[in-house]
Amino acid sequence: MNRIRNGKKSISIVVPCYNEEEVLSELISRLTKSALSWNMDWKVICIDDGSTDNTWEILMKQVKKDHHWSAISLSRNFGHQIAISCGLGYAKGNAVIIMDADLQDPPEEFYRYIKKWKQGYDVVYAIRQKRKEHLVKRLSYWLFYRIIAQLVNFDLPLDSGDFSLMDKRVVEVLNRMPERNRFVRGLRAWSGFKQIGVEYERDSRFAGKSKYTLPKMLRLAFDGIISFSPIPLTIASYLGIIISIVAFLGALFTLIQHIFTRYFVEIGLGQLPGFATTVIAILFLGGIQLTFLGIIGSYLSRIYDEVKGRPLWIIKETTGI
Repeated sequence: MNRIRNGKKSISIVVPCYNEEEVLSELISRLTKSALSWNMDWKVICIDDGSTDNTWEILMKQVKKDHHWSAISLSRNFGHQIAISCGLGYAKGNAVIIMDADLQDPPEEFYRYIKKWKQGYDVVYAIRQKRKEHLVKRLSYWLFYRIIAQLVNFDLPLDSGDFSLMDKRVVEVLNRMPERNRFVRGLRAWSGFKQIGVEYERDSRFAGKSKYTLPKMLRLAFDGIISFSPIPLTIASYLGIIISIVAFLGALFTLIQHIFTRYFVEIGLGQLPGFATTVIAILFLGGIQLTFLGIIGSYLSRIYDEVKGRPLWIIKETTGI
């Protein structure tokens, strides 16, 4: 395994940034201090994902001060997973660390991941413990990982986000994957190689507000499921069968009402002319059609997105690259 360049191991750190001016100074200080203790060559690649604050200006000043830092400015906000993918494309180290700029993933933990990498592991992923988010968010994450783990046909680590270290050859595999709706932690697990998890206590956000709103989190979860599993299509089939059974039972109930009209009138379940037939027809046809169209449409929209062949990101400016 080739993990040496010019006789010395090197590490690239990929940091996606979106409106992070409030946290960058602390990130720079803590990450630099941590990196100096590794006794390795290191390079930070910050991807400014269309920020509207002073994120880019702060990054440019840091690049001029320290050659270990570099930055890429995207032409607009392409999304967290695309920003990570962009950084992976420019990472040249023997190993690559992915971390968020908000310092929920503490750089002081990196030495543990580097140690595991030196022991021969190709992927060292973080297992989040004692998350500081509110209860609903923690429960949503917990539920999502356990649902998707049951849907995919490979081992997907539970409670593991994008925070990880990957060997260069794993990064090269991810860079060759052309898909647009990317779920990096899923691609990382799908690629195989020798992987191990390391537990850590996830900090609260250092400053500012989370950029991952509920709609963005739901979209990421949906992308993860749709990208790696055809099971939603199977579920659609089962739902169609269930709805058909319900409609059949409704029709059977209506027939029995016709046969035992007096009894049902006495118990208050007399027939409403035309109502039962209409409800059964709507339930049967509408339920099956909408369920199938919704699921199939999700897959088709992703196929359409792929075949257009547009670039995953557009770079506006770089510094230190």
